[in-house]
Amino acid sequence: MKNKKTRKKLILELLQDEMYVPMKRKDLATLMQVSEDERPEFDIIIDELLSEDKIELSKRGKITIADPSKKKEKERLEGVYIGNQRGFGFVTVEGVDGDFFIPEGLNNTAFHGDKVEIEPAAGYTAKDKRREAKVVRIIERCSDNYVGVFDAGKNFGFVIPDNSKLDKDIFIPGEKRNGAVMGSKVVVKITDYGDKRRNPEGEIVRVIGHANDPGVDILSICLAYGIPEAFEEKLMEQAIRVSKPVSDKDMEGREDFRDLLTITIDGDDSKDFDDAVSLEIEGNQYVLGVHIADVANYVQENSALDREALKRGTSVYLADRVVPMLPHLLSNGICSLNEGQERLTLSCIMRFDKKGNMKDYKICESVIKSRHRMTYSDVNKIIEGDKKLSAKYKDILEMIMNMHELSLLLRGKREGRGSIDFDFPETKIVLDKFGEPVEIKPYERNEATRLIESFMLAANETIAEHYYWRGVPFLYRVHEDPDEEKLKKLQTFIRNFGYSIKGKGEIHPKEFQKLLSKIEGTDAEGLISRLVLRSMQQAKYSPECKGHFGLACDYYTHFTSPIRRYPDLQIHRIIKDDLRGRLTDDKIEHYTAILPEVANSSGKSERRADECEREVIKLKKARYMEKHIGDIYEGVISGVTNWGIYVELENTVEGLVHINSLTGDYYIFNESGYELTGERTGITYKLGQKIKVMVRDVDIYQRTVDFIIADFEENSPTHNFYKNGRGSF
Repeated sequence: MKNKKTRKKLILELLQDEMYVPMKRKDLATLMQVSEDERPEFDIIIDELLSEDKIELSKRGKITIADPSKKKEKERLEGVYIGNQRGFGFVTVEGVDGDFFIPEGLNNTAFHGDKVEIEPAAGYTAKDKRREAKVVRIIERCSDNYVGVFDAGKNFGFVIPDNSKLDKDIFIPGEKRNGAVMGSKVVVKITDYGDKRRNPEGEIVRVIGHANDPGVDILSICLAYGIPEAFEEKLMEQAIRVSKPVSDKDMEGREDFRDLLTITIDGDDSKDFDDAVSLEIEGNQYVLGVHIADVANYVQENSALDREALKRGTSVYLADRVVPMLPHLLSNGICSLNEGQERLTLSCIMRFDKKGNMKDYKICESVIKSRHRMTYSDVNKIIEGDKKLSAKYKDILEMIMNMHELSLLLRGKREGRGSIDFDFPETKIVLDKFGEPVEIKPYERNEATRLIESFMLAANETIAEHYYWRGVPFLYRVHEDPDEEKLKKLQTFIRNFGYSIKGKGEIHPKEFQKLLSKIEGTDAEGLISRLVLRSMQQAKYSPECKGHFGLACDYYTHFTSPIRRYPDLQIHRIIKDDLRGRLTDDKIEHYTAILPEVANSSGKSERRADECEREVIKLKKARYMEKHIGDIYEGVISGVTNWGIYVELENTVEGLVHINSLTGDYYIFNESGYELTGERTGITYKLGQKIKVMVRDVDIYQRTVDFIIADFEENSPTHNFYKNGRGSF
């Protein structure tokens, strides 16, 4: 083929010839005698002609000359760009199923997370599963600041971004390195986003420390997600001003519960205590008190502290630190329900009969004095009959046993209505003084954690229902019905195992609960449980009360954690205004106006915190497993793809068995069955299957762990790996 301009002219002349019959790209290449080596260049020319509106595709993908009389403005869509280190990317468009593929060179300098405008390729229809587009405009940059490692040259340098979804290093002119040296972990501000030929350019605005310094790894992840690790001085000054001991004036209009036997129950390493509980037996009724820190008394709406809390949205719990929503002076101090200290609270007092039915409730402002700071582990031991701890806490022993009794009743009521309880383990990482992981284990759920869970759920539901019927603006935690398409796939799949779910379109959560109950203890439990979870939608905040599918309830909110979640703090203000008769028309109008944005902002903050926490966990898991290359573990297949199988170990570490390591056969991916099956041997790997694996490799940069199947037959991959000294696989 000749130069590009001549080639384009030849193609256009052919398409305009009256003898030309519309044909697909492959057939056109054959007609023009395009060789195999020339085919990539031919495809580029066709794509360029399409983007220049000189040719067009029919619905069947056949190429014709563009008709000027039919020319119309191309459809443009807005979405979020998802980058890839290989140069291509994807754009997710809200309301459109599936992503748009953005070929390399057509991202228009978009960075991962940017809000962009795209133009789908010619011939696109909404039903297309495989569709391409190009980025035509950057609407909003996700960030100007990125975190990475500085690579120094003589008169310039580059920052290699930590985020693997960024495909280019960032050029740093010599005068803009600002003290960074080789190996420094830095924050770089983009000053020029570059183009197809030039790397983006930036200046270093902060040197975090050396990449190998203790704590720098986690701090770098925080900064990459835009999570600030410190509070400005003016915020600390405001925190000092409001952190005054509880006075007689503070108690005016409040219920005095200081003599009520009240305790906190939290994790061993908790420092901030949002909630305390009390329980009395009156006749044949349980009187449960859930007492929540009155943070709104100290953090006034639209104050500097409040604006910062809204911006942060939530506290972020990481392996070696907590990044709080509020300064520690408040979160661990005057707002925290510390043992033996008078604290202002909002209380939800609920009366239950001996069957767990709620008979009455009261919501009030209050003051309490916690008798003991209890831990989940100690309370669980007391419930199990530990004599030493029972003697130590004899003043609350009877109350704890009554609490356990009530919590079982409440749990039974929830199960009776269909509440779904997924018991997938969360991760606890134990670090040494240098920040190195020495142990990874699942967090233990026990009777004490379930007890507090039951009481908090009861309070959240009670508050939500009360304010729904009050008809005032409020913020709810909603969990909508499962996605219909995912539900159909799940129903089709579980039929292969002899199970079914009743319901078409709409489905009751009890059906999921019944299914999970049937599969408990079976080989299919892990597989089906994960698929049920994947069919669910994400819970979110909303001013509309749409119910909570997973909890099988019509009314639900987040009331119990105002120290660490902004939505809880927001509804506390509404509750306090209501209790004090201050919900005027102006206030109602004000709350109606701000709640949608509070819900939206809080949702974004929640997702950001979740992603940051996951990245830290992935990093520490990778560092831990780096010391265990060659070790054998038993795990469960947690994911099956056309590139391999993911295996989750008992310690919650997940790694990939790449399909290339499954030697001796050609494996076929069955998407609908979540299986990989050997074409010749029939060996099948499927979701939920138990399997032994060996740690083959760890990539700290990518935060990934690679496994291979652990078999020991002569000449097997694992056998040879060991024989060659753990490294010549």
